Amino acid sequence: MNTTLIIIISAVVLLAIIITAMYNGLIRRRNEVDNAFGGMDVQLKKHYDLIPSIVATVKQYAAHEKELLTKVTEMRAKATNGNLSADEKVALDNQISAGMKSIMVAVENYPDLKASENFINLQRTLNEAESQISAARRTYNAVITDYNNGIQTFPQSILAGMMKMTRKEVFVIPEAERQNVDVKSLF
Repeated sequence: MNTTLIIIISAVVLLAIIITAMYNGLIRRRNEVDNAFGGMDVQLKKHYDLIPSIVATVKQYAAHEKELLTKVTEMRAKATNGNLSADEKVALDNQISAGMKSIMVAVENYPDLKASENFINLQRTLNEAESQISAARRTYNAVITDYNNGIQTFPQSILAGMMKMTRKEVFVIPEAERQNVDVKSLF
């Protein structure tokens, strides 16, 4: 066999191996994004499932907070609808989290509610769910960053473009939630 032919065949085989490895890497990253979002979605669903219990408990003690409770319940119903995109679910979760924080602040005005064993258990469960959501969000953001790096770096960006893979948004905390809490104003 001709040495040139062997070199050409070797180069083609090497190129095929490299392209296959890049393709498989991109597919793996896309699947990790889907998996991470699924994990976050499960935690959000758990969070949404807790809301009716919290709302029912708080309603017993806080009739005049009805508008806020109704709004949170409506957002929860919208979140569990299933017709939302990933970005819409993230935005809705931000609104629900803000509503739940408002409920927790309102609870400060009801000493009987704070002492209720049911409410204490619900609050503990909600805090645990919030911690799990936070961990899921960190995982999601790490996977999204890896995915975005994979599809935006050369030479994988060429293959990613041919596969119509586009950049995805990381989960970002709304500006309002980044502000320091003025504890003094709560009293």
